[in-house]
Amino acid sequence: MITEYIALDLETTGLDPKKNKIIEIAAVHVKDGAVIERYQTLLNPGWKLPEQITELTGITEEELLDAPVIGEKLGEFLEFIQDRVIVGHSVMFDYSFLKRAAVNQGLAFEAKAIDTLKIARKYLADLPSRNLHELCVHYGIEHHAHRALADAEATHELLVRLWEQFYQEETADDFLPWELHYQVKREGPITKPQKERLLRMLEQHKINPEYDVARLTKNEASRIIDKIILKYGKF
Repeated sequence: MITEYIALDLETTGLDPKKNKIIEIAAVHVKDGAVIERYQTLLNPGWKLPEQITELTGITEEELLDAPVIGEKLGEFLEFIQDRVIVGHSVMFDYSFLKRAAVNQGLAFEAKAIDTLKIARKYLADLPSRNLHELCVHYGIEHHAHRALADAEATHELLVRLWEQFYQEETADDFLPWELHYQVKREGPITKPQKERLLRMLEQHKINPEYDVARLTKNEASRIIDKIILKYGKF
């Protein structure tokens, strides 16, 4: 088993990295089987927090109001990861959000990873579910679900259990890190004409936005303008 890695997890406003935002990032730095450092921060997404996300995570709108934005913390978080292997449960989900955020901030982020979900699907196929919580129940791992730091720590513990139970010389390849690939183009910030047009539309149609207009990307602003036109027509 690799002797050093970063187990990480995110909480987000939804499942689509093109449309949704990160609201919490956390990770544990593991070396020689022990957690030697932790990282955790909430993030203000610039969008209204869906009620179902509060119900799922316990994170409230009020908690995020004074939280930093992704651009204030992402460089620090990537420095915490450095070039270490990352470990996640469905790791491409986390990587896709982080990669998109990094590209939009002009930061590089490439990584190799181990996915505990991928391993569990192969070796624990008889279980009714291989989600992180159910696997923690299966192995007796203490777990507070749907908070990033607790999930990151649980993912580390899960990797250890999977290694102990299933690693052999002939299964070694399943525990090797692999290169992550996620193609994404940088999305520039909302343009001045877009901002002025959107603000006029919001005022004219008396729309109370669920987002911070100033923090939208060009693509997000374009989608919102199109939706307003579709509903109200051009003006």
